[in-house]
Amino acid sequence: MSERLSEETRDTLLTPLLKNRWKITDDKAAIHKTFVFANFVEAFGWMTRVAIWAEKWDHHPEWSNVYKTVEVTLTTHDVGGLSTLDAKLARKMDNLAG
Repeated sequence: MSERLSEETRDTLLTPLLKNRWKITDDKAAIHKTFVFANFVEAFGWMTRVAIWAEKWDHHPEWSNVYKTVEVTLTTHDVGGLSTLDAKLARKMDNLAG
């Protein structure tokens, strides 16, 4: 089971993500990013690749897709906030988006 990020760990793990356009939600319990692709097929293909990793890590995003735009929110419900799994999945999403 994951643990909620400490303040020190939050800074270390989240700073690179924030530089890559992730945002911390107002309640500081999640991170959010909007991904925009060239078209629906690219967006859905990316979501499929992410889904494989999310299932492998048993950590699933909250997301929605409208045409070429995917809105993503990551949080770890079991700990009531952010965990290392959120940072790990966010990095994977960024890498898969190219």
